[in-house]
Amino acid sequence: MALARPAHRTRLARPLALCALLSLALTAGHPLTGVSAPARAWWSLVEAVPLLLLIAAVTRWSPPRARRAAVPLACLAVAVWPAVLIGGGPVERAGAVVFWLLPALVATAFGVHQRRLARRRADAVAAARRDQRLQLSRDLHDFVAHDISGIVVQAQAARFVAAHDPGQAALALERIEKAGLNALAAMDRTVAMLHDDGTTAQPLPGLDRLPALVVDFASPGGARARLRMPPDLAAALSREAGAAVYRVVVEALTNVRRHAPAATRVDVRLTRTATTVRLRVTNDRGRTALAPLPRRGTPGGLGVPALTEHVRALGGTLYAGPHGTGGWALTADFPAAVRVPAEPPRPSP
Repeated sequence: MALARPAHRTRLARPLALCALLSLALTAGHPLTGVSAPARAWWSLVEAVPLLLLIAAVTRWSPPRARRAAVPLACLAVAVWPAVLIGGGPVERAGAVVFWLLPALVATAFGVHQRRLARRRADAVAAARRDQRLQLSRDLHDFVAHDISGIVVQAQAARFVAAHDPGQAALALERIEKAGLNALAAMDRTVAMLHDDGTTAQPLPGLDRLPALVVDFASPGGARARLRMPPDLAAALSREAGAAVYRVVVEALTNVRRHAPAATRVDVRLTRTATTVRLRVTNDRGRTALAPLPRRGTPGGLGVPALTEHVRALGGTLYAGPHGTGGWALTADFPAAVRVPAEPPRPSP
């Protein structure tokens, strides 16, 4: 049972080397011991079995420096014992050595194979943990950061109106409470994903949450926002694509708060064709020169690059760049889950 502990498994190289040296010494001293050839043959077979097992174990568990000398020495001990027992010339003896070298090579290959399998399992576990950490960071960035930025904006608005309009300050406090509860819900959903206790995780928000998201963003103290979305659009997108649309809108609105607080108008528009659904979020430059929200650390974030990869994994594309005179636009195209009639073109407002 002690050998089942990893600390003992890595210490098998030295016992293997000692056993191999003892076997080689017995093989070399056979003509001097007076032991009959049949007895020595049976004894050598008994020696070969544990040596083969140790070769596989050392190849599997021991570090490279430890097995570099022990494994070849043990393979030699397994291979050369027939050379002193059989008659014939050098060719017959060499054939016997090669024949008995094969089991040693098989044991070595088995150990190498098990070692590679273990390394692949460890790499898979590490990759899964890395993906989980990335998903955690994306959820924190996409949802919690959006609610926190809303809290900051509402707190700034409440500070300015509290002196002359207490009623507006009370409304701002209610919106701060709502944003805080949303941030806590996002944190709970993220923590539940990490627990992996077999329970059904809370589904991510999708298209049905977009109207409330835009209304909250357009509350007093924020830019005027408008959402245009066909009523039957949910049937044209998969659940994953719908959740991605929500994430993209959250990221776009959060960036407006952070980097364009002077914006006075934000348009969120969803359109569809027979094969794609397009999301376009635009904002103007605004009339006043307000400072962006203070941020610590390096400028910029991982939101848009991470969302670009996420949308691309769903078969779509995402692009963000300047729009109009100083504004910004974010455009994302998603493949439609089902073919739907194309939305008739509408005149631009």
